[in-house]
Amino acid sequence: MSVLRKSPDGILGFPVAPMNHQGNLDLKALQTNVQFLIDEGLSAIFIGCGSGEFHALDHSEYKAMVETAVTVAGGKVPVYTGVGGNIRHAVELAELSAKLGVDGYLILPPYLIEPEQEGLYEYIKTIVTSTELNAIVYQRDNCIVTVETLQRLVEFPQVVGLKDGHGNMELNMEMTQTIGDRLSWLNGMPMAEVTMPAYVNLGFQAYSSAISNYIPHISALFYHALLNQNKELLSELYRYVILPINRIRKQRKGYAVALIKAGMEIVGLPVGTKTRVPVIEVEKEHYNMLEAILNDTFERFPKGKQVNSVTG
Repeated sequence: MSVLRKSPDGILGFPVAPMNHQGNLDLKALQTNVQFLIDEGLSAIFIGCGSGEFHALDHSEYKAMVETAVTVAGGKVPVYTGVGGNIRHAVELAELSAKLGVDGYLILPPYLIEPEQEGLYEYIKTIVTSTELNAIVYQRDNCIVTVETLQRLVEFPQVVGLKDGHGNMELNMEMTQTIGDRLSWLNGMPMAEVTMPAYVNLGFQAYSSAISNYIPHISALFYHALLNQNKELLSELYRYVILPINRIRKQRKGYAVALIKAGMEIVGLPVGTKTRVPVIEVEKEHYNMLEAILNDTFERFPKGKQVNSVTG
């Protein structure tokens, strides 16, 4: 297998795990979700990660989601999976991902434990060395590596990127300046459009966009405006779309997932709002608020204004 040792750039697509009214996985809806993201120009598909309710999937569902994403992508864009939790489970999913033909995986935090740096190093190393797939370290929650630990990890060629969902800009500066272009740098903060102006100045060239699941033309418009320093357009996008949606997202825990499904349903994608516990569905008041924002968004920023590439 010839492996391209590079993490995807641009705007990264993170499909959801569509559920029917009985709470079972809807693979047909997932196909639509993945195809929509590819058709809209997203640079990669990350399946079975946070927005895909990794925490709530059983083994067969995870496998089915990965198989679906690989089939729909058909080599047009790279496919990455989410692996993590307890170490045996993480390695099992990494090995399964390799068998199913994905390009790499995102290493999610270990379950519950607040580890020392040596423990984190061994956790990530064990996963990374289990396959030849590309690996992206997810910096968040109880998986915060130091510069020194990251320097040890980049000795493994499989490690191609770091996705930051922690938001410590001083640490990000230390890492990007110390490690440089040996790694790709991905912004994984909640509602990453809010923080991307700060991240892009540190050399972050990719970010995960939750809103791309339902308004990808806004993601593209935003990133193009950011890279081209179109401050007037950026200001309008923040005022009328990004910040209003972000305010709703912060109203309830779990909305980072649930609000995506609500937005997809509002724009007519065949994905219901059903989530799995402990994530709660979006409350009706907040659903209506999001619907009003999206209606206004399509009036102010019709899809005809989108750019040709979401990579800028």
